[in-house]
Amino acid sequence: MTNNLSDKDDFEDTVWEQEVAFIDSVPRWIAMTFVFVVFIGTWQLVTSFGLVSPIILPTPWETLKDMIFVGQNLLSGGYMLGALWITVKEVIYGFALAIAIGFSLGVLVGETAFGEKAVMPYLVAIDTMPKVAFAPLFVAWLGFGIESKVALAAFIATFPIVVGTAAGLHAADENARMLFKTMGASRMQTLIKMKLPTGLPQIFTGLKIGAVGVMAGAITGEFLGGGKGFGELIRVAASQLNTPRVFSLILYLSLVGLTLYLLVQWTQRRVVFWQKESVGSYDA
Repeated sequence: MTNNLSDKDDFEDTVWEQEVAFIDSVPRWIAMTFVFVVFIGTWQLVTSFGLVSPIILPTPWETLKDMIFVGQNLLSGGYMLGALWITVKEVIYGFALAIAIGFSLGVLVGETAFGEKAVMPYLVAIDTMPKVAFAPLFVAWLGFGIESKVALAAFIATFPIVVGTAAGLHAADENARMLFKTMGASRMQTLIKMKLPTGLPQIFTGLKIGAVGVMAGAITGEFLGGGKGFGELIRVAASQLNTPRVFSLILYLSLVGLTLYLLVQWTQRRVVFWQKESVGSYDA
């Protein structure tokens, strides 16, 4: 009996419990609300004390009023709805093109020694270039229509997908490779049934990074190549020093980008259901 009690005490002494800091135990919605309130409060103080010219930085209230105006215009089918739809099409087409090109190049780089040795160095060299500088070239090649914006959006979003796909194909361990080889699986069977399922988490990580970059590419294309999308409205508003309108349009664009990101994350959870995300998820 005495020994049992002693064993129990030793067990309780040796059980390791992870201490969670208070700041890490706060629920996500409370933490996000706190950060939002601090951000808006700081913004209001900066504008109230005149630390920044009102021409450059509007007050939160002025921005909110303009957001309401833009929202009413969108809901009533005004000219902003057409501009938003053009930008959304540029983002969707650009992301689809980036997935097609990025996945193909990722398989080439991750599956073949030729791709890793001969193609990857050029992809890295291209990715280190300032991609915004390519915007005038895309406009010259494809014109002032939607095509040049789609091309720039896809150009910016492609490389993360290439890296994610190539890294995912290398994620399978050596035991699984040897098992498939022992079973006489062909290269295509090994790719489809072992490497791609194993590498899905890395592939989706590349897709999420690409989903964030594709919006920047579309708007940059509209800034430098004109057009009729939200980027053009932002450029016109900025030229008129209408900063509340600039802020409100940017916030609506961020909603579009966030929607695309959440769509990719939702798809990841349905496809890669065995993986639990800890970073970059937006659960409550």
